[in-house]
Amino acid sequence: MLSLFLRNLFFTILQPGVVAGLIPYLILRNKVDEPFSGPFHFYKVIGFLFFLIGLVIVFYCIIRFAVQRKGTLSPADPTKKLVIKGLYRFSRNPMYIGVLMILIGESIFFQPNNLWIYTLFIFSMFYLFVLLVEEPRLRRDFGEEYVEYCQKVRRWI
Repeated sequence: MLSLFLRNLFFTILQPGVVAGLIPYLILRNKVDEPFSGPFHFYKVIGFLFFLIGLVIVFYCIIRFAVQRKGTLSPADPTKKLVIKGLYRFSRNPMYIGVLMILIGESIFFQPNNLWIYTLFIFSMFYLFVLLVEEPRLRRDFGEEYVEYCQKVRRWI
């Protein structure tokens, strides 16, 4: 169990941590302190809520992968069984949605155009990855079970 925890921690830092944390921080550079020193704006609350909901979704999915399916979020160390419960009853890709909500929240909160462009780029990369890599692999690994799941649950929302 410790090994599974460490693998999940590693992949959480490596994947969503870099995509939704490190890279946006580097994009923002010295602007990270600005929104906290200026006047209050309602859009900051909206941005924070998007960020928080996205963070909860990502951690919920990671925990579900580890505890119930004995795997990680990484295609390099996938779950042993198809995850179809919890948020996966509503979307085949809630973890990607969670990361996108974090990025949208950061974009709303900090308001830089280049972070919005990055968010659109990441969505495009997620979409292509899911379509061209992840779904074919899941179809190959889980066969008819995955095909039936795809018929019942939408790809995104």
